[in-house]
Amino acid sequence: MAGVLETLTGLYREQVARHQNRPFLEAVMSAAALVCAADGEVTFPERMRLDQIVEAIKQLEAFDPHEAVDLFDEYTRAIQEDSETGREAAFKRIEPMADDPETCALILRVCIGILEIEGEDNMVEQIEIVSLCSRLGIDPKECGLYVDDLS
Repeated sequence: MAGVLETLTGLYREQVARHQNRPFLEAVMSAAALVCAADGEVTFPERMRLDQIVEAIKQLEAFDPHEAVDLFDEYTRAIQEDSETGREAAFKRIEPMADDPETCALILRVCIGILEIEGEDNMVEQIEIVSLCSRLGIDPKECGLYVDDLS
């Protein structure tokens, strides 16, 4: 009987973790989609880096990696089909995280990790991350991004 109870308890904890972390999963996949789709092309190295990141983030371990990839694909497709509507929908999934600085920092680290994978300075993707910083109330300089100071 103890084995059944332990199994049920484990399943319950997993479902609670999935429920609590679902908004975070959606925010991370939305942010990744914004960055990857910014230059019009989602590359294989970007996808590989995203897979590595998803596997490394503790808050996402309750999710099947295929679920994360499916969300990423859905969000990327929406951005590529209608940039304005897709981007705004992505920002709406990300903005609820703005109240938690640690979560914002983690989302931005994911984006920067994707940006760095191709080993080149992709200004379009940097601009997308700067835009994301603005929406989250974070100074892009804190992320080490180039920002032209017009003052």
